[in-house]
Amino acid sequence: MRITETECRVQRDAAREAFGAESKVFLFGSRVDGARRGGDIDLLVKTGKRGHATIFASQLQFLAKVELALGEQKVDVLVDSPERKSLPEILRIARAQGVEL
Repeated sequence: MRITETECRVQRDAAREAFGAESKVFLFGSRVDGARRGGDIDLLVKTGKRGHATIFASQLQFLAKVELALGEQKVDVLVDSPERKSLPEILRIARAQGVEL
């Protein structure tokens, strides 16, 4: 994995604050591969929260907390909730290759 322990901790803590204590954060994409260089931070957050507005507000809160703690970085966040009706390909990839932080 190509993120620091501090980045892991910040992202886990921010997810718990924004999405609830039961939420889990997974890293996927190029940052999972230690041999690659560069790339944005691709995250999948699993939450029990429901409602599009609630999830969107939580996502914004999460991103703000991460940016305040780590500075401006390119972070992409997918949110997986119990009420999701479709499973886009990117979510299948994130679920398959995600590494829990």
